[in-house]
Amino acid sequence: MDKKQQALDLLFSQKILPLYYHDSAEVSTKILEALYDAGIRAVEYTNRGEAALDNFQQLRKAVDERMPGLLLGVGTIKTKKAAGDFVDAGADFVICPSLNTKVGKLVSKAGLLWVPGCMTATEIARAENAGATLVKIFPGNILGPSYITAIKDIFPGLRFVVTGGVEAEEMNLRSWFSVGVAGVGLGSKLISKELIERQDYEGLKEATQRALALVKDIA
Repeated sequence: MDKKQQALDLLFSQKILPLYYHDSAEVSTKILEALYDAGIRAVEYTNRGEAALDNFQQLRKAVDERMPGLLLGVGTIKTKKAAGDFVDAGADFVICPSLNTKVGKLVSKAGLLWVPGCMTATEIARAENAGATLVKIFPGNILGPSYITAIKDIFPGLRFVVTGGVEAEEMNLRSWFSVGVAGVGLGSKLISKELIERQDYEGLKEATQRALALVKDIA
């Protein structure tokens, strides 16, 4: 199985995609280990700080050494250069906050999954024409589940993952999966600032297990 299809299959089966960034490589690794211990097998590390690439390289090493089966993706990729840097560093998939077809071509040429971020029907159509099969709808909390209902029949060949304001609680998750999204991205609503400040990695593991159980019952 190729890497692109492997990432798609894993994201569709897992249904939630934890995403985060931390300035500390050590903390970033401990977060990743807690997610892995909870049963997560696909994670998005976001390119949101100066240490992102260095941290990602250390995370890649940790995954290869002791987290078999985990796909380590990168998010918040806005330029072709950033995409190239993280692909070279071993990213398993690439997620963007916006639609950049140059990034899409680079990632696709590398045989990896490219997930562009879109907000409008025009952007979604451009993403589809550029070869995307999975599109990130962002920001989810602004657009709402009714937006998915309005657009999904126009793009029957696409699947959608929603990020931005999605909460790891039943009513919110149910509202998204009931309209047919393939998955949701969970950032600070799952990997909370409070848990990380307390270094409560066991608490993060338990919260992640609850989220996985909720989605299994709902979706």
